[in-house]
Amino acid sequence: MGCLDKLPYEIILRHTSFAECREYLKKNFMELYTVAPGYKIFDVHVIGVPPISLAIEGNTIIFPFTKPCHGTFLVSVEDEEEATRIRKENFKK
Repeated sequence: MGCLDKLPYEIILRHTSFAECREYLKKNFMELYTVAPGYKIFDVHVIGVPPISLAIEGNTIIFPFTKPCHGTFLVSVEDEEEATRIRKENFKK
């Protein structure tokens, strides 16, 4: 893939910061992970200020995504295979 626009995503927060995304995830989700900048989700590199947090709820992955010229968004994408891959890589915090 390589482009978020090709995925069926939902925007949770618009024009936000990585710190705001982290706080939102901590308050709203139990299954949290921390990844380094450049970590790939759906062949999309996550860029941003570390630590970069993401969450998984069921088969839905919730993560910050920065779109050049548009800012940072917190998005969710449902995908069982990708959720399983992230869990297996054991980034749990």
